[in-house]
Order: sequence, then structure tokens, then C-alpha cells
Amino acid sequence: MQASKINLLFKNDVGFYLLTALLLIAVSFLAFVCESFSQKIICILITGYFAVLLLKKYATSLKLVLILVSLFIGVITLNKREASFELTEQSQIKIYPDQVHVKDDYLTGIGHFQRGKILISGKVTSEQEKDLKKGLPLIISQIKGECGEIEPATNIGEFDYQNYYAAKGIIQKIKYSTCNLRVMRSNSVLTNLHKIRFDLQNYFQKMPQLLGFFASELILGENNAQENQEILNNYRDLGVIHLLSISGLHVGLYVLIISTICFYLKMTDEEAFLCCCIVLLLGIFLSYGQAGFVRASLTYFLGKICKFKGYRVAGIDILGLACILHIIFVPRLFMMAGAILSYLLAKGLQLTNKFGKMSQSILLNVLLTPLLLFYFYQVNFLTVLFNLMVVPYFNWVVMPIAFANVLLFGFTKKLAPFFEQVLELGEKAIGNLSNTKLGLLTFGKINWWQCLILILLTVLLIIALREKTEWKINKKKLSCSLIGTYFLFFSMIHFPLRGQVTFIDVGQGDSILITTPFPRRAYMIEQAEN
Repeated sequence: MQASKINLLFKNDVGFYLLTALLLIAVSFLAFVCESFSQKIICILITGYFAVLLLKKYATSLKLVLILVSLFIGVITLNKREASFELTEQSQIKIYPDQVHVKDDYLTGIGHFQRGKILISGKVTSEQEKDLKKGLPLIISQIKGECGEIEPATNIGEFDYQNYYAAKGIIQKIKYSTCNLRVMRSNSVLTNLHKIRFDLQNYFQKMPQLLGFFASELILGENNAQENQEILNNYRDLGVIHLLSISGLHVGLYVLIISTICFYLKMTDEEAFLCCCIVLLLGIFLSYGQAGFVRASLTYFLGKICKFKGYRVAGIDILGLACILHIIFVPRLFMMAGAILSYLLAKGLQLTNKFGKMSQSILLNVLLTPLLLFYFYQVNFLTVLFNLMVVPYFNWVVMPIAFANVLLFGFTKKLAPFFEQVLELGEKAIGNLSNTKLGLLTFGKINWWQCLILILLTVLLIIALREKTEWKINKKKLSCSLIGTYFLFFSMIHFPLRGQVTFIDVGQGDSILITTPFPRRAYMIEQAEN
């Protein structure tokens, strides 16, 4: 199987579904992500390129492509008809307790109205807080307050909440001053699933800090960022933050455990597969459909179905089919950084499967570096080394302890202090390693077109190294080009030829940041009403 041969240089039958998935991804970027004229032009060219490849290589399957593209465009059209919430005397919002948080008598979270979702916040009384603790859905009525759109980021480098929530289909927020909360009695499957999630949240909150943090991360895909921000920063600075994301590692673990239990119960492969499907579907709901977990689950489902039916489908096409299904059900999927990183990593694993483990790790980190710079502005050159050090600790210490505590904590709490001490020692060592800042480079934020160029050069380099004599582009020239491009972009960020004036909105009084051309100097002018 030649996983990388999906362009006009080769003639083969592998890669149809992957190429179709790439076409749909390009269409989704055009519909939801591209804003400027230049972005749209580039996206249209990429879309056209994938369309030509499909036409040239898979003309016999053209009808299937047209059906999938037409279906996806229809889904996009329906999704872009954003339902607007209008605050009236009859307005009602439904909330599930597992989707909201109450701190210092103040509620924040996600609410549901008839045609969509909305961010909600406001004060709650002690009686209302008691109702929330029942774990049942509540209806908010008689709402008085302010309703409006979620504001976009106003400063360079500021987290864009508007884009983040738009990816989840949320464009509005409401801050209520007064309201009426009424418990909604229901025995529906959805209500019971939300109740399970709510109970798990409360269960994990009763645990010691680190045990609760890892349990919440590994099962629910969420955490209290304020209390655990130092841990997150340590993992991010070392380049191992991916360990805290629910992904293929967890799918593999769940499948292994369930399959082993089914084996000892003498169940058939089909029965074991059904049990795994039930567990993974529950995991998808509990993790709120985290992209990495959904991708890995879909890949497992499709792979097993093909095996049972005797279909011979290449691994890259299994990934393509998973992506097609995923993006049709979640058309805004690739507005989320997690989804882009997850699918790029999955494809990278396939592209580098011919290399040794060390070479594969290095190439995967090089492949993901442009996206890390685009989203997080920094990269650690020693990530491969830190992965070799931290991954075994996480796989053989953190995960077994976290899951063992989840199973045992409800029966006995005597082991929890010991488990917590073990994790404290491990996290202290990771914190000390992170504080050294070894290998950490604050590169600066690259633009979208810089990110695209770096990804393309990296993919070409991996293919050149993989195909060797079959690939006619010189890998040494590609390596030099990639290094030179990084150096050029770094110089453009840190040694600009033009100055810049940035107005910073801090909510109370604006500030002005003035940066001069090379040699660079920065000046801050603060303004305030008082």
C-alpha cells in the first residue's frame, strides 16, 4: 500500500476516500474559516486541485463524489442558517446541570432554546442552586437581562471566543438579572446520559486535586483550568500536552479492556465489537464529542466492519471515510484546532509508518510544528526527548492510577492519599523539568499563509524521504528550503522592516503598544479614566 500516492504523479487505486475527505475539508474551510479575499482564493485553488485529482484518477466514482459534495453543501447551507434567540416574556431556555458551572453564586454555561444553543450567565439564589444539584434538566423562564452576540477578539494574540463558540454552533450570549428556574422531570435517554455525566463531575470533585484532575481530563475531556493551570502549562511547555487529550490512546485502552473481558466471557468477535461500540459511544457523549476520540472511534468502527464484511480497504481510506462521516455530522469540525491537529497527526502516522520509532517521532513533531506556532506561538526542540521521558510515566503510572481510583474511590477512600502522593511526586518532577525551559523557543505567531507553506514543505519532505528513488524532488534541497523558510519567518516576526501601532482593549481603558522597525524597540502607552 502506497499511502502517499494521491497526486497526479502516480497511478493507483488507493486514496479515493482520503482525497474525497480532503475535498470536503477544503469546502468546509471555504464555508466557515476563510474570511479575507486572499484566503478564499487560495482555498478555491486547493479545492479545485483536489477536484481535478478525483476527476483524473477516479472518474468511474464521479457520481459518488458528486453525491457526497452535494450532501455536504446541503448540510453546510442548513448549518449556516443560524437560529437567533430573541428575548421576550415567553422565552425559555433549557439547561443541563452538567453543562453549567456555579461559583460564588454565579452561573455560567450553555443553554438550549428551541432552535439552537446560547451562552448563559447570571446570579443564582440558594434555592436555585439546590435545584441545579439535583442533576435534572431545568427550564429558565421569565428572563430579564441582556442578550447579544459573542464579541470577537479585539487584540492581537487574544483568544477568540467568538470563533471558539461558533465552531460549537453558538453565536449569542445572555446575561440575565432575574429569572425563574423550574426542574423538568424527564426519563429520556438524553436526560439520563446528562445525569450520568453530572454525577461523574461531582464524583471527581470529591477526589484529591490531581486524581480528580486526571480523571476529569481522561474521561470527561474537561478540567478546572484555574486550579490546574500550572499542570497544563508544564505539559504544554514540554510539548506533551497531547497526553491530556482524549484520543486514539484512550480508544485503544477501552477496546483492549472490553475485548479482554469479552474473551474471558467466551463471547464472539461480533458480540465483543458490539460491547466496544456501546462503550465508545458512551465515551463520545461523556467527552462532548472531542474530535480525537470521535476520529479514533470511527476509525475503529469502520475498520472492524470492513474486516467482518471482508472488504479490503486501505488504512488511508478508513481515515478518509471516518473524516467524511465526522465532517458531515459536524460541518464546523475544522474550525476547531483540536480537530485539525488530530487528523493531521493521524495522517502523519500513516505517512511515517515506514520509518523507525525515533525517526517517526521527529517527523511527526516537525509536521505539527507549524500548527503549534499558529495556535500557541511556541515550540520545544526537545519535545521528542521529553516524550520519551513523560509518555511512559503517563501510560504506566498516571492512567492506571487515575482509572483504578475511579473504580475504587466509591468503595474505599483509603488508597486515594497514596495515589495522590505518587502523582504529586511525578508532577513535581515534570514541573521542575518544565521550569528549566530547556529547548523552549517563543517563535511568535505565524500567519495562516506561513503555516500553510510550512505544512506543505514538511509533507513534501516526508514523502521525499519515504519514497526515496521514486520521488524526483531532492530531499536535501527540501530540507534546506524548510529550514530557510523557518528562519525567514522568524526574522520577519522578530526583526520587522516596518513598525507597528497596536491599540489594546483591556475593558477599562485602552493601551497603545508601539513597536519600531529593526532594531526593534517596544513602548507602551497606558490610558485610563482616572
